Amino acid sequence: MIKEEVSGITIECVKGNIAHQPDMVAIVNAANAMLRRGGGVAGAIHRVAGPGLEEECSHFAPLKPGEAVITGGHRLPNSYVIHCLGPVFGVDKPEEKLLADCYRNALKLAEEYKIESIAFPAISTGVFGYPIRQAAEVAFRAIKEKVSELKKVKLIRFVLFSNEDLGIHEKVFYQVFKEGRK
Repeated sequence: MIKEEVSGITIECVKGNIAHQPDMVAIVNAANAMLRRGGGVAGAIHRVAGPGLEEECSHFAPLKPGEAVITGGHRLPNSYVIHCLGPVFGVDKPEEKLLADCYRNALKLAEEYKIESIAFPAISTGVFGYPIRQAAEVAFRAIKEKVSELKKVKLIRFVLFSNEDLGIHEKVFYQVFKEGRK
């Protein structure tokens, strides 16, 4: 687990389930283009949130890779869900920019809605096939680029599904934010 302060913002990496983050104002859904219940992160979030989430999402579909939209949390303990469509690795180009846009656009919405805490999954690393290490580098570099601009967001959490993914994120975090520290 990591808990570090960067430019006045706390950044954490934890192992867990994105749909069970009761202390977060918003969670991020690694959504599919139609914003429907699916497998992985989207399935976990929709199962807990209930059918009202899919109904609210239908007004925003379809999303394009890199885009983000915000809905209520419905039955989740979170006030908001920010839905991002990550790129399919090897298909959606330029995949690095599109993945970074997910994080930038989610943080932009968090600022607009005065959200103090936000939890991200590892967007695009499931069925979309983005290699976890590369995805972590893109995510942390996008956040590093935006962190000094954040006024409302005070806590950014990465919720990773496995110990292996958590370990990779911890190493990449230190490479990106603490150059030279391992």
